[in-house]
Amino acid sequence: MRLLTLSTSFLSSASLAWAQYSVYQPQYQVIYNGLSTSVTTTATAASATYSGSAAYDTTVLSAPAVPNPAPATSFGIQLYSGGMTGLSIPQNGGFFGFSIEMSVVNHVLGSNSSVLQVPFLNLMANIQQRVGWVQVRVGGNTQESAVLVATLANNSIISKDYSAVSGTTNTPPLDYTPEVFYMMGNISALTNVRWYLGVPFFNTTPFDLSIVSSGQAILGDYLLAFQAGNEPDLYTDHGDHRVEGYSPYDYYGEIDDLITQAGSDSAILKTDDVWIVPSVASGDWTPEVVWDTGIVGNFSDHLNALAVEHYPTDNCAAQFNTGGTIINPQDVFPDYLNHTSGQAIVAPYINTANTIAQPAGKPFIMFETNTASCGGFAGVSNSFGAALWALDYAMTMAYSNFTGALFHAGGQNAYYNPFTPPPTNQSSFKQWSVGATYYSALVMAEVLGPSNASQLIDLGANDNNIYTPGYAIYENGTPTKLALFNYITDSSGASDYTATVAIGGSGAGQDNATPSSVRVKYLRSSSVADIQDFTWAGQTFGASLGSDGRLAGDLDVQTVNCDTSSNTCQIKVPAPSFALVFLTDDAYSSVTPTATETFPTTVFTKTVNTLSIDMSVLETSNGHVDMEDVEAATSAGSSGAERTRGSIVGMGVVGTVAVAVAGWIFMGAAGRL
Repeated sequence: MRLLTLSTSFLSSASLAWAQYSVYQPQYQVIYNGLSTSVTTTATAASATYSGSAAYDTTVLSAPAVPNPAPATSFGIQLYSGGMTGLSIPQNGGFFGFSIEMSVVNHVLGSNSSVLQVPFLNLMANIQQRVGWVQVRVGGNTQESAVLVATLANNSIISKDYSAVSGTTNTPPLDYTPEVFYMMGNISALTNVRWYLGVPFFNTTPFDLSIVSSGQAILGDYLLAFQAGNEPDLYTDHGDHRVEGYSPYDYYGEIDDLITQAGSDSAILKTDDVWIVPSVASGDWTPEVVWDTGIVGNFSDHLNALAVEHYPTDNCAAQFNTGGTIINPQDVFPDYLNHTSGQAIVAPYINTANTIAQPAGKPFIMFETNTASCGGFAGVSNSFGAALWALDYAMTMAYSNFTGALFHAGGQNAYYNPFTPPPTNQSSFKQWSVGATYYSALVMAEVLGPSNASQLIDLGANDNNIYTPGYAIYENGTPTKLALFNYITDSSGASDYTATVAIGGSGAGQDNATPSSVRVKYLRSSSVADIQDFTWAGQTFGASLGSDGRLAGDLDVQTVNCDTSSNTCQIKVPAPSFALVFLTDDAYSSVTPTATETFPTTVFTKTVNTLSIDMSVLETSNGHVDMEDVEAATSAGSSGAERTRGSIVGMGVVGTVAVAVAGWIFMGAAGRL
């Protein structure tokens, strides 16, 4: 039994006896029955099925038929000791990171620096345990006009002005407090998350650089860099950023102004190696027209990285009624289910990766991406097919010498989120939803591992068949892993394939290096159209609204004994699935944690007039995350209670961080919840 502490001044014993309840929602919060107005609603306790937001849409599409002609179901793969021609640059294990829309950090990260979302900590720790760190960007469209203020009403850390939404995505202006940075720092102290932030580019005369000075002072080494403009090639399209005719040279001038202003600001601790440019989004500008301004060479000392942003499809017409053709998700679903999708996205950036970024010694990051702009597609973005697509796309980027890729997470109105907290009013009895692309991120961490020496090569497997791509991963000249995809859905087993793998054994200096056995982890589901029931090595994050951020179930790793007479290993790849083949013991052990880290609860809720009751009794209680100027909190004095900040960033251990699972603070629980 889990015990929850409540203030008796709010919830009386009499009210517990009734089967009905009142939901007092903050303005614009999506509530239990899907309404989105600031009214009071009544429902029964038995009504526990969510049917509102995109993040929990149950649409299931039809998987494409088996291709005709079907790919061969048996083929060979030859790897060589010492490396192969065409390997990528060495990649870091944290390659696959996350971009979190700034407007939702108080729901995703925590309520403040002392109340962190434990599922988020768990999700980050999963990756940290495999590769040592996680890269996360807080920003997006909502960073462009965000204003740092000292305090907000009711000790909120973010306030949104919905009366002044703007741009294609109806972005509300934000106010936020330094508490956001303290919260980020405490997350980093627990899970080694490293952050990107963005300078507001709505007004540039002068720039508001308070995010730079405060971010540097509070986050220290946990801060990686600042994005200087988000999708500037779309500023005129958004209608409220720049006047018609805004050009790459205008952007260059603004970067010059930014660097000059920062250099004269004594509150900014560092001005070299801090800016990320240009983050173009395949609008009217190509990266090359920005490079032609001389921005890289002229500002090289000040630039931390080069970046682009790209969504393969635009779904804004459906999500925000922007005009244009409404896309039927079923029509585009097959486009995500083959190897050419990632190749087509990456192709326009290969020149930048190899002739601009590498010669300049700069990282090259896909700073924001996902299945489709404006939240993605129902049944596509949350499908098992999307998990395969994102993983293949990430490997194509790594093979093409990108140095990182950040998959975007929005709010409740997005289908593509890698992770989504429950709606506030359900947060006392519902858990998080872990999306398709988080599985991709976790698997990608195991593909690359912690060595920071992994080099990828696209093998052109199965005669370059687009439904069965494969990659080899080398570390310091040794093949350590093999990554094999099968995009086809076929429950009969007829589309399962077997790859016969050999290492060395032919050519000068190529002694046989095929191991006696290998281990294989599978990313599985029954169909590319499934929107849940995914497993990674037999473990899962469960169904929608059912995860605490930890893998559940028994680890299932297959051992394949190799044929010593032919010096080959036969790897079966079911349709559909992804197989990660570990060719060495070290490759396997380095990304397979033997124990799960725990986060203790060390903070108590208010202890005046409290009682402990069974969680099941409270399945209709009100949440109180982000209750701004609304009488909706569930604890006495919450609107004006004095806040206690967690420990100062940089001390290594955050001893006063509360674990707030599903919107409540649990007392005295040991370990992750």
